[in-house]
Amino acid sequence: MYVMALATDYDGTLADYGAVRPETLETLKRLKESGRKLLLVTGRELPDLKSVFPEIDVFDKVVVENGALLYTPETGEERLLAPSPPEAFIERLKEKGVDRMSVGRSIVATWEPFQTAALEAINELGLELEIIFNKGAVMVLPTGVNKATGLKAALKEMGLSFLNVVGVGDAENDHALLRMCGCGAAVANALPALKDTADVVLEGVRGAGVEQLMNRIMESDYALCASARHQVPIGEDDEGQVEIGPQDVLLIAGSSGIGKSRLATALAERLRERHFQLCIFDPEGDYEGLEGAVTVGNGSVAPTGREVLELLANPDDNVVVSATGVEPNDRPEFFANLMPDLSALRARTGRPHWLIIDEAHHLMPAARDSASLALSDDRSGMIMITVHPDSVSPDALKEITAVAALGPKARDVIATICSVFDEALPAGLDASFGEDEVLFWRRTPPTPVRRIKAEQPREARKRHTRKYAEGRLGEEASFYFRGPKNEMNLRAHNLTMFLQIAEGIDDRTWEHHLRRGDYSKWFEERIGDEELAGEAAGIEEDRSLSPAESRQRLAEAVRRRYAAPASEAGCAGARRGR
Repeated sequence: MYVMALATDYDGTLADYGAVRPETLETLKRLKESGRKLLLVTGRELPDLKSVFPEIDVFDKVVVENGALLYTPETGEERLLAPSPPEAFIERLKEKGVDRMSVGRSIVATWEPFQTAALEAINELGLELEIIFNKGAVMVLPTGVNKATGLKAALKEMGLSFLNVVGVGDAENDHALLRMCGCGAAVANALPALKDTADVVLEGVRGAGVEQLMNRIMESDYALCASARHQVPIGEDDEGQVEIGPQDVLLIAGSSGIGKSRLATALAERLRERHFQLCIFDPEGDYEGLEGAVTVGNGSVAPTGREVLELLANPDDNVVVSATGVEPNDRPEFFANLMPDLSALRARTGRPHWLIIDEAHHLMPAARDSASLALSDDRSGMIMITVHPDSVSPDALKEITAVAALGPKARDVIATICSVFDEALPAGLDASFGEDEVLFWRRTPPTPVRRIKAEQPREARKRHTRKYAEGRLGEEASFYFRGPKNEMNLRAHNLTMFLQIAEGIDDRTWEHHLRRGDYSKWFEERIGDEELAGEAAGIEEDRSLSPAESRQRLAEAVRRRYAAPASEAGCAGARRGR
């Protein structure tokens, strides 16, 4: 479920000439029973609204006085969101003959043609007030207070994002409301200018139009939020831009080192720019330092579900869940333990809007099904990244709607997905493509493969030092100090541990691996750092160096490129010097 709430105006929208029809009220109740929230956003004052609409309790939050006062029907709490009107202003209006006037907690309301007198009074007194119109009504409020600011305050209390809200109105003062919501709708009787602002123009007038909108929410959900603000570009070709939306499950796959994380980082940037909330599962430290996100966990400490959920409680916070401190064999269980609470949050609030799951074959291996991975039925808004799509749980793959395949084995990626589901290969797969192009295939609804130039990150890519400095590399990627006769088996699961063990082993063991070129081979093949490997190879080949000198030179080479080992080794040296 993507649309989590309806925010509706009252007069001319929900209400027919001041009253809500029984049919409209029943549809409101059905929408609420679907698990969605109801918000009423009106220019009326609260006592007046209660008198004409005694069923106000059906709403979860009520914004009155055009955004100046927030009311919670369940508790009766009233929260003033703007200052009270100056007494001098009210007196000046009376002096100017304004005899049709209502004064609320913050709003001063009158009717045309008294807007001229109101403007004169504002200028004469030098007040920071503004005039807002509503089909003949004239409302005076503190500058910057409108239905959008009131709705924002209500959504903050409810823990909801404006992207998951459909707003509907009919008049001038509804422009800000519709522009703020993820989908803005106008009833058929709305002003032409508001219809131009709206994403959806309804056929029905007033309450009948709102009923039509609520039924569409319950029947269509995602389809109501197909505007540009919900779509994210993944790349483009000669035919134009290729996009994904909140209903999608995207697989990014291909060989190592050909740009999967770079594409995922670019998508994370575009999603964040559109105010989507992200939760990124990061087993290897590739997203640490991502702008606009908080990283939970590190190479030494695994994150807890409580930490993750506390941060995600704020719709403005994005979270990187670092699993660098979790042993590779324990990562599926770590992922499965987090998913139930995360899925419950998504079901309740519609966010985090997107889950980005890197190294998906580590977190969701092929041997596990959706139940053991605690995957919810609704997996929309998910991006999975992997080198080995055939090593990812088929249950996790079955909801894929789109594939971005990179590198020389891009065709094999798409063929693998087709074989998993016994589907025919898509059209366009045989066309040639350049090294800098990505094969994009929309699986549902099926379309031919497109060769696109992928989006690139705007932030400069940095080498993710903590991944190798403090993380937990898998057994196959770790370095093992074994000695010339395999008499030991000391595992270094990161560079910090490598330096610590290197300082403590005997010279014979150190030189055994040095002369075999084991250090440079590990740096190149497992750490993926050709520059460090080249420098290490030079040290390995220099027979004039003593064991102590070669250790020192190699440690210095590592420290120049990886900050964490430098601090660790420095502390170790300080301890030895005491």
